[in-house]
Amino acid sequence: MNNTKPCMKITLTDTKPSIFESKIGGLGYIPHDKNFPTDSNGNQLRLLAQIECDKIQLDGFMKTGLLQFWILNDDDCGLDWDNPTNQDGFRVIYYPEVDKTVTKEEVEGKFIKNKYDDSYGDSEYNNFPVLYECGMSFEKSENKNINWYEDENVGHKVGGYPFCVQGDPRDEKQLEYYDFLLFQLDIGYIGDEYVVMWGDSGVGNFFINSEKLKKHDFSDVLYNWDCC
Repeated sequence: MNNTKPCMKITLTDTKPSIFESKIGGLGYIPHDKNFPTDSNGNQLRLLAQIECDKIQLDGFMKTGLLQFWILNDDDCGLDWDNPTNQDGFRVIYYPEVDKTVTKEEVEGKFIKNKYDDSYGDSEYNNFPVLYECGMSFEKSENKNINWYEDENVGHKVGGYPFCVQGDPRDEKQLEYYDFLLFQLDIGYIGDEYVVMWGDSGVGNFFINSEKLKKHDFSDVLYNWDCC
């Protein structure tokens, strides 16, 4: 039985990408006629990551545009624990084309503070997992096992098998349906400085049905993060 899956491994880079480039954190691309995604209470979500699709050399993945992952910066990082497909506190957005006439200043002008942007009490603690904006580089690879707890599966990537701290969040039916790892953002650091931290040494995962991915339909994505 062949239990390998191709993936694109991601390395975080100490760069300041533009709003059109692959990155974690910072400001993302927003077209002239669009705005920051919000939750049902009107709180703007924050950019977790965006990926230039032409960097991803995987079958069924888009060849052009930007794929974005937005989450709320609350205690739950936008996750509805009872319904992890509920895209209220998180959103996955795909732009097939990118309008290079959009400016960083224009996007900045659309930013409105939400109630989670300021520190909590006297702790100066913000639960958003990305501590610093970073760029990305990509390398095609593969995962050689299917166990969620294996070190083989750690790291940032698109495709392959997930790494989960507390166990794969998908039940048997979901495991079959949400069969493609759309994005995994693990603990991240550059040098000896952490740049990504989910709770206490956790990891975030986004899963999608591979047929919906081929149709560029991101309305049904399963999001989860867990930690020690």
